[in-house]
Amino acid sequence: MNMAVKVTKFGGSSLASAEQILKMKQIVEADEARKFVVPSAPGKRFKDDVKVTDLLYSLHDAAAHFEETDGIYGQIVRRYTDIRDELGLSIKIEEYLEKMYRDIKTGANEDYAASRGEYLNGLLIADLLGYDFIDAADVIFFDETGSYDAKKTLSVLPGALKLHERAVIPGFYGSLPNGRIKTFSRGGSDITGSIVSRAANADLYENWTDVSGFMMADPRIVENPRKIDVVTYRELRELAYMGATVLHEDSIFPVLEAAIPINVKNTNDPENSGTMIIPAIEGRDGARDGITGIAGKKNFTVITIEKDGMNTEIGFGRKVLTCLEKFGLSFEHMPSSIDTISIVVADIRIRHCIEELIDEIHAVCQPDSVEVSSNMAIIATVGRGMIRQVGVSAKLFAALAQSHVNVRMIDQGSSEINIIVGVENDDFEKAVQAIYSALV
Repeated sequence: MNMAVKVTKFGGSSLASAEQILKMKQIVEADEARKFVVPSAPGKRFKDDVKVTDLLYSLHDAAAHFEETDGIYGQIVRRYTDIRDELGLSIKIEEYLEKMYRDIKTGANEDYAASRGEYLNGLLIADLLGYDFIDAADVIFFDETGSYDAKKTLSVLPGALKLHERAVIPGFYGSLPNGRIKTFSRGGSDITGSIVSRAANADLYENWTDVSGFMMADPRIVENPRKIDVVTYRELRELAYMGATVLHEDSIFPVLEAAIPINVKNTNDPENSGTMIIPAIEGRDGARDGITGIAGKKNFTVITIEKDGMNTEIGFGRKVLTCLEKFGLSFEHMPSSIDTISIVVADIRIRHCIEELIDEIHAVCQPDSVEVSSNMAIIATVGRGMIRQVGVSAKLFAALAQSHVNVRMIDQGSSEINIIVGVENDDFEKAVQAIYSALV
């Protein structure tokens, strides 16, 4: 019988210092199934500390502008040599640091510079654990457009993993067809962990961070929110997309295909069960239906288009979307009624072209009116089977009314999974608190 395989990804706060890395070592060695480790770069050791990745971006920027670089480089060297020395390791990390410095000063791209945080930390951790080291650039690939190349990666990575009983694979980066380093977006080590889990056909993907799983609301807004014990991939994607920050939203896809569960756990409290993320909750007690979490984001613009008889005009929605497409805009939500349709777009995407877009909508759609509301926040209340629960919407809107929050937009799809409301930016925190108090 094959032994279980677990892939463990550790975030930057879990690996910020030698003390934290020793906690990681204890966790990995406590379970024989933890065969593959995916590390991030060292994060902040204290509140006003600087993440190594940010130091690397600063180093690259200074080199690119022919500014003084030795001071920043010295900080990076001290971070790694301090960790090495405090762990009592013998690896000559200075040689790798010097090569990195030469490469950056002679024109290596920004992605290369940023990726060295994970690369160097991976070398230290492999030495500490006695694991093999696999350079992510050799096994994780991007195509010519810079998009993750799943087909090529999954043709190489599974075979590479089979050559190593235990290995460390740095997170956050891979390589382009020309061999140059390419990084995922911020939080990309989560994606690497998911890709390695898929390639290893893991039984579990453990994502170790500095919190004990997902909370039902942002603890900066709601005091001591409850922990989510079990959440489905789909619910998690909704929450992550709407601002819940424990796990990168794109990290779900590789494991979703193989139905591999994810366990988000706390490096500083390893006995806590954390949050288990699973493909679906089937055959469970109906009492599990209800609110999973509340999350949201600020800074949206809502464009409300009104036209009598809109519902009978064939192709009206297509015309509206064609206007957005002309300016390269995607929309977040599109609630509608008989004579109105609202388009929700992130402020940062629309601010450069708002006037031209409105002119285009007038020319193409010939509406009776177009109203623009900026500084809006969107809040999603996510849960299983909410549509079957009598009174959920009533409780939610009553709570907002009692807190004197004006609801500017409502959107509930037929998916049963969420109720979305739009409120003023200034009312965002108050609205989240009110919904949490009423429903949780």
